[in-house]
Amino acid sequence: MVAVLGLVAAALLAGCGSVGAGVGVGIPVGPVSVGVGMGSGGVSAGVGTGWGPLGVGVGVNQRGQVTGNAGVGLSTGVGGARVGAGVGTSTVLHDPARAPAPAASTPAGAATAEHPNPAPAQAPMQWRDASGQVVPTCRVEGRC
Repeated sequence: MVAVLGLVAAALLAGCGSVGAGVGVGIPVGPVSVGVGMGSGGVSAGVGTGWGPLGVGVGVNQRGQVTGNAGVGLSTGVGGARVGAGVGTSTVLHDPARAPAPAASTPAGAATAEHPNPAPAQAPMQWRDASGQVVPTCRVEGRC
């Protein structure tokens, strides 16, 4: 669990940008660690857990973006504290700056009384990471 502290901080800070560095601190609370950090993308806070060198977490950055994170890391004792480093990846799960999709009462392209000729289907959704780069659907769904 303690090895995850550095990992969680690194993973949370990775959520602030596609490539970044920073420092953070995590406090173990039962089976999870609660952490805050400061990196190239600003301030982040989150919660994470792990087993051995592997860890996962969810964080929120100063722009309100919610990120999901996963990574691997190691830590060691230095005096009375643990110091660690890790590498990870993250993806934006929610971005308040993006307008939500309009709610539809009928499926897209369905005929209604007002519009008997249905509109053509919309293009498929594109997922983007924290830096705005397109993320393949297979990666979002964990298939690649």
